[in-house]
Amino acid sequence: MSSRASCHAVLVACLAAASFAASAAPKGGKADAAAEAASASALPHPVLDRIKASGHIVLAHRESSVPFSYYDANKKPIGYALDICKDLVETLRKHLNLPALQIDYVPVTTATRIDTVAQGKADLECGTTTNNAERRQKVAFTVPHYITGARYVVRADSPISELDQFEDHVLVSTPNSNPYKKIDEANRDRLLRIKLQTAPDNAKAMEMVANGQADGFAMDDVQLYGLIAESADPKKFKVVGKLLTIEPLAIMMSKDDPELKRIVDDEMKRLIRSGEGNALYARWFTKPIPPKNVSLNLPMNYLLRDFWQYPSDVVPN
Repeated sequence: MSSRASCHAVLVACLAAASFAASAAPKGGKADAAAEAASASALPHPVLDRIKASGHIVLAHRESSVPFSYYDANKKPIGYALDICKDLVETLRKHLNLPALQIDYVPVTTATRIDTVAQGKADLECGTTTNNAERRQKVAFTVPHYITGARYVVRADSPISELDQFEDHVLVSTPNSNPYKKIDEANRDRLLRIKLQTAPDNAKAMEMVANGQADGFAMDDVQLYGLIAESADPKKFKVVGKLLTIEPLAIMMSKDDPELKRIVDDEMKRLIRSGEGNALYARWFTKPIPPKNVSLNLPMNYLLRDFWQYPSDVVPN
């Protein structure tokens, strides 16, 4: 087995082990759950207080992260992650005993999403953000709603199929994204001489590949498939390369409100165990979606399927 394959196998094993270990850890059942809830409730909960006082909740969303979080033809935010967030909003409304809870939306990019949540400008971020140790210094995450990995989209006639073949070629990604950081690190460590550039968002990166400004775009493969499906001419593109990373994507929230996180975590686990999470997945990944009514035809991968057997917010760093 190659070192790259070995590394990938280790990552997959760690992901499964982290989920199982978190779920299988000894617990005292309802008594422990009640104690945990009481402990979280006793701590400050500034986000919940703000939501209850205002009667509004702010959802951060992406503009072109198909099918997770993007605009439809009428510039309305839609997607798989947003549907999950709407379920969470209803759970929070009931918890706060509010007759109604108005949803406000704020668009974010890879460069602004974390600070938007950390600074209290959004209450939940509904998109494609990877839960990792660096980000957990500033924000909190719930149970992953997708597990993916970074690959590359190139033009259909491109001979490039792996990272090292981008030598002396332009490879674009979005700023502060995990794929960008991993490629930058590999570029320096392995002296690959890749001309690494940034684009403000996924749509611009795809445009750069389409018009020849870039030879490839590195991003989570599921997003790449979504962008290709929604492009004017899907036959112009292809996704290539082995997984550069494994990314557990999760809804992001403030780390300063343990009660908010407890409520969100509990509802995410209920969604998954009840089968509602699977139905939401099928709605966005296996059936036609707006605005072009094209299906991504992406059945749930084994990474997410196995992780959801023991749903947890614990992931490998």
